[in-house]
Amino acid sequence: MKKIQLIISYDGTDFAGYQRQPEQRTVQGTLEEALKRLTGEEIHIHGSGRTDAGVHALGQVCHFETASPIPGEKYAYILRKMLPRDLVIRFSQEVSIDFHSRKSAYWKTYRYSIDTNRVPNVFMRRFQTHDPIPLDPFLMQEAANYLVGTHVFTSLCSTKTVVPDHRRTIYRCNIRGDQGIVSIEVSGSGFLYNMVRIIAGTLVEVGRGERDPHSIPALLRACDRRLAGPTYPPEGLTLVEVGYAPLEV
Repeated sequence: MKKIQLIISYDGTDFAGYQRQPEQRTVQGTLEEALKRLTGEEIHIHGSGRTDAGVHALGQVCHFETASPIPGEKYAYILRKMLPRDLVIRFSQEVSIDFHSRKSAYWKTYRYSIDTNRVPNVFMRRFQTHDPIPLDPFLMQEAANYLVGTHVFTSLCSTKTVVPDHRRTIYRCNIRGDQGIVSIEVSGSGFLYNMVRIIAGTLVEVGRGERDPHSIPALLRACDRRLAGPTYPPEGLTLVEVGYAPLEV
């Protein structure tokens, strides 16, 4: 058996999320079906993490095991011809048998994009949340700086989060604003359910002047989801990259 790593990109708009679900169009299900046609085997894909319905990926990482003689580097080329246009294999290779897409990862980077212009960009509507209220990126960065470090993120994750340990480490959280497009890019050891979308909703309140940027430490200490901002919509969120070596900060 060989272990093959894939780096994939997808437009999540028309997927019911990454994880396979009965009678739903998912990223995992679509990949597994294509690999079954290609190899004749029942393939199970392991991803670096799950993305929700409507969330996108630029650099999602996954792996599978196979007895197929196809060279690892050929899967990207072959699968690109088999898969729908909203799911692309960027890269493939054979990796050591002890590699695991999720367990071997050191960090992930997500980006949340908000279009604050009065008129939305019709060509980017799938990848940006349109919210036409001006934001102050400098105030948002002041607040974002408090998120860096190891904290309990109970206030900034969904109450439906099932894992008991809410402690995570954020390595970077950078805010950029250009021509009415504000992006929040956050790198961390891992993320809880809806965590980045709630961070986005909370930082937007800061950017509007509705929340003091220096209130973030108290928010984290409170461990109360009700005190944070709204969960922002999925279309603005993209999994940018997954890292398999320590992140230089």
